[in-house]
Amino acid sequence: MRRYWLVFSQAVTILLAAYFVVITMKPEWLNRRPVTTASTGISLQEAPTLPGAPAPPGSFRSAAQKASQAVVSINTSKAADRPSSSDPWFRFFFGDQGAVPQSGLGSGVIISPDGFILTNNHVVEGATEIEVALNDSRKARAKVIGTDPETDLAILKVNADRLPVMTLGNSDALQVGDQVLAIGNPFGVGLTVTSGIVSALGRNQLGINTFENFIQTDAAINPGNSGGALVDVNGNLMGINTAIYSRSGGSMGIGFAIPVSTAKLVLEGIVKDGVVTRGWIGVEPADLSPELMETFGVKAKKGVLITGVLQNGPAAQAGVKPGDVVVQVGDKDVANVSELLSTVAALKPGNATHFKLQRREDNVDVTVTPGKRPKPKQPAPQLPGLPGR
Repeated sequence: MRRYWLVFSQAVTILLAAYFVVITMKPEWLNRRPVTTASTGISLQEAPTLPGAPAPPGSFRSAAQKASQAVVSINTSKAADRPSSSDPWFRFFFGDQGAVPQSGLGSGVIISPDGFILTNNHVVEGATEIEVALNDSRKARAKVIGTDPETDLAILKVNADRLPVMTLGNSDALQVGDQVLAIGNPFGVGLTVTSGIVSALGRNQLGINTFENFIQTDAAINPGNSGGALVDVNGNLMGINTAIYSRSGGSMGIGFAIPVSTAKLVLEGIVKDGVVTRGWIGVEPADLSPELMETFGVKAKKGVLITGVLQNGPAAQAGVKPGDVVVQVGDKDVANVSELLSTVAALKPGNATHFKLQRREDNVDVTVTPGKRPKPKQPAPQLPGLPGR
């Protein structure tokens, strides 16, 4: 009898151990149950519905749900005159061609309960009417508070209550390899979330905007995503999606977003003064190249070459000369034209700033009092292969 009891206890112990392993490692095995469909009589196995189940490991559910509430779709309309002809045969076949309305599509991000929305300038440029569709299906007319073509940003405002708001993150803390989500309304299909990583930081000299400091990502960005949100895994805003590099018109894994740090500066300038005020010193800069270094007799190994100085401009009054190489502005080193433009633009007009130059073999320190940057005479050039802006 004792022998049977030992065998029984050992069997129970083994079964309990097996049950513990299964419930720990493969709990779904215990939840499957056969279900017979009424229409076909086929026996199937279905996982049980678990209300309130936590997100599976690696899921971005929480970030997507948090951030998506504050992303809106933007529909614009404007009238465009179709060219007419005085040719009687043209008028006979085609009639009088009047104004043909055009529509546009983009996205935006609600950043304030007061109704302020961040988007791209090219989304609303020239629009006569702007309609914003909220995530809860409400629609509202929006007005343009201000635009900044040089960074391709615009600020809109809607009058609505109970607005969800996106939390602003710290884009300066992003690192290459960090996971991000792109949220917008691509091709007008509706709110869409895609995921990827930060592919590069500080992308410039792309010819998209005057001031460029883009976050590059492989999260899918398509036409209609412009003005939408690039967020981190906590659902905090890191950037405004603005452009893609594409040969086909769709995503090829190279997308660009304007950092939220830039967007905040533009927002503050527009809301406070109606425009973004930037510093200006009146020089023509160029990146160092062997040909230019030989032409100007430059000995510097790094910095930005000044090829021209505006007469009576701030730089000329401070003693800057053609052939000088700007090495440092304030306490910030500059290595290329884009960095010099951005650094000077961030200076407050009227506040004297120390510049460190190299003039042939000599180090020269000057104090420049920047003026106010003139408005651009024409739009920034477009980067070939960027139809998805």
